[in-house]
Amino acid sequence: MAFWEDGNHTSVTKFILVGLTDDPVLRIVLFTIILCIYLVTVSGNLSTILLIRVSSQLHHPMYFFLSHLASVDIGITSSVTPNMLVNFLVERNTISYLGCGIQLSLGDIFGSVECFLLAAMAYDRFMAICNPLLYSTKMSTQVCVQLVVGSYVGGLFNASFAMAAFFSFPFCGPNRVEHFFCDFAPLAELSCSDVSIFVVVVSFSAGSVTMITVFVIAVSYSYILITILKMHSTEGRQKAFSTCTSHLTAVTLFYGTITFIYVMPKSSYSTNQNKVVSVFYMVVIPMLNPLIYSLRNNEIKDALKRQLGKKTFS
Repeated sequence: MAFWEDGNHTSVTKFILVGLTDDPVLRIVLFTIILCIYLVTVSGNLSTILLIRVSSQLHHPMYFFLSHLASVDIGITSSVTPNMLVNFLVERNTISYLGCGIQLSLGDIFGSVECFLLAAMAYDRFMAICNPLLYSTKMSTQVCVQLVVGSYVGGLFNASFAMAAFFSFPFCGPNRVEHFFCDFAPLAELSCSDVSIFVVVVSFSAGSVTMITVFVIAVSYSYILITILKMHSTEGRQKAFSTCTSHLTAVTLFYGTITFIYVMPKSSYSTNQNKVVSVFYMVVIPMLNPLIYSLRNNEIKDALKRQLGKKTFS
């Protein structure tokens, strides 16, 4: 049963996730595609983490942040993809009230942490290019650990508003979630009381995280651009810019998708469009990040060749 009686009202104990499509053929096709993407995502990010751990030449702040970004990407996709895959194989996919709250919380936590980590990585590039003589001091191991810990604490703090709101919502009627995972907006629509204050608080918190991290990234890259333009050596400019291209690509994909989901007016796009963009944000981007950093980063490619060479001749 999806409901239980409590005094004079009925409370929801389970939610029905609508999923991406009702077409049985398309469901099998999507199951195969997304399963492959998930396997590539997990293996790619785990390989990135392992390579950074075992390669001494990658024991630098940038790769320390990258290893945590890879961990967060695994967390983001794992919070929704396994359940989505089940949804393709069953006629009706249900998730418990507690399970829905956990899925919502994990998605918000990892998504927020990724914002903070991308900002920390931009600051790291700013220090490396604009203040190279102070880099080793300003980006010491202690500072890097503090930035990473702060990212996780900030992510947990931001997600706490959505978590508190969800577990405060009274659900006493419809339990059909118009999405493939427990997202905040469709859940708020199912509440049988006025939740406008909760929606405003959660939106303000999420918007604040986005604006603060975008500001840090924009300021960092403004100074980086000015510094690069002042360089007299063309080779120096290319080398400095090459260290930023991977991060800029990841930032553009991530924040571009977030902007479409959370900033665009709700009337300007349909529920199906929102689902597609959410798949890109929570499933595709976590797969692309390790590819972006490995294909566009010579240090990672060199480290991988050395490790493969050691395995070959050992």
